[in-house]
Amino acid sequence: MVTKQPKFRPLQGIMRAAATAMGIALMATTFASSATESGTLSYRAQRSIANGRYAKAYSQLERALLASRKESDLLSESRVLISMAQIRTISLEFNLADSLLAQVRSEILDEGTKVHFSMAKAAVANGRGEYKKAAKICTSVVPDSIKRASEEAQAAFYSECAIALAGDRQMDAANESLRMAGKRSSKKGGFYAFTAARMADLSGAPEADSLYRVAEAKAIDANKPYNTATILYLRSKLKSTPKKEAEELRLRCKNAFELIGLPNNAKRCAE
Repeated sequence: MVTKQPKFRPLQGIMRAAATAMGIALMATTFASSATESGTLSYRAQRSIANGRYAKAYSQLERALLASRKESDLLSESRVLISMAQIRTISLEFNLADSLLAQVRSEILDEGTKVHFSMAKAAVANGRGEYKKAAKICTSVVPDSIKRASEEAQAAFYSECAIALAGDRQMDAANESLRMAGKRSSKKGGFYAFTAARMADLSGAPEADSLYRVAEAKAIDANKPYNTATILYLRSKLKSTPKKEAEELRLRCKNAFELIGLPNNAKRCAE
């Protein structure tokens, strides 16, 4: 029996919009520099993350976590835990990410941090391929909460949810989430490019490789080796990629992840 596939409908001008993007959204939780020890350490960690220094960032966040507990600041503690979980998700350590998120006291979160929290949980589920679970997390978030988050956080949230919804074959909702991510993305960001490519990939659309190539070019231009290596891995898994090219992509992916200190990711590229 032939099953009708959910339709992937790239928005009008998707290639033009993707061509203006520079990278993939990785970390949505941001901290303003503050006079508190936890705020200062968290701000430094965000700078390390932006430079691709994940091990250094995690060490800084561990110190920020201790500082936030000394300061008895539950909201700062929660934000730090969310950022730590996001780094664990990036490094494919999903159980550790879950354990960190389990420590977050959701009842004390402000509306903006609730969006970060939900996005972090959805990212773990997406990373495991549990798209239905991720989609449920996304649809449980109150729209008013999303509006209270920063535009960067909104773009990252909608990007993560578009991927979840596409994976769950809710393509109309996924396309709407993609549109919302595009509206809130910086012209220099890569939310839209990568999200569109990932959606096409999950829905089996032929545009996936060409969209990944656009996202890859922007990641290279922006000097984002994690983003580039991730795209190389995903391109190597496409059925349309010739075997010899897939082997080359996996090698490039492995080398890049080894150089930025993410052994789990490098191992996955080698498999």
